[in-house]
Amino acid sequence: MLNVALTGGIGSGKSTVGEMFSQLGAVVVDSDQIAREVIERGTKGFDSLVATFGDSILKNGEIDRAAIAALIFSDTEKRKQLEEITHPLIRENYSQILSKLPKDSIVINQIPLLFESKGDYRFDHIITISVSEEIRAERLRKRGLSSVQINQRMKAQASDGERESIANSIIVNDKDESSLLKQVESIWSKLQNLNGSIQ
Repeated sequence: MLNVALTGGIGSGKSTVGEMFSQLGAVVVDSDQIAREVIERGTKGFDSLVATFGDSILKNGEIDRAAIAALIFSDTEKRKQLEEITHPLIRENYSQILSKLPKDSIVINQIPLLFESKGDYRFDHIITISVSEEIRAERLRKRGLSSVQINQRMKAQASDGERESIANSIIVNDKDESSLLKQVESIWSKLQNLNGSIQ
């Protein structure tokens, strides 16, 4: 089994690239989705977050993701507290997913905060998506984020250069979708060879 990370800043196109890999035959796992699941009502994550941050992060008895975002993107210490609670739960959940997959799978984990996790995750291959902040900001504005929200989120994340420093493959997503697909197919071919060599 080849365990691959797909990382990139907010607005870089991780979902689009993940979908392309999925169509080529990869098993794609979304760490953001796991992050949502590990803090659902009734979970250990839910209880820990409420104990740490109080009832102000709740809306109708559920974790209010907008309230959490407002809290952590304006306070580095609180962001660290959130990550200390959620990251171990995300890793545990991901390990369980891997344990149920066929041994010859190529698994691609869409993981935005890989560089920031300081090596807490182990991957056989790391792919990062790089694209200028201007292009990313434009995409995020189309998603309805304000300039303040965009700046806060970008500041809270590693730079493209930092992500590239830990990457084995780099995708530059600043042109059209066919250019993107070519890069994805080239990396897929490399991943298949890598997977074949460890079987």
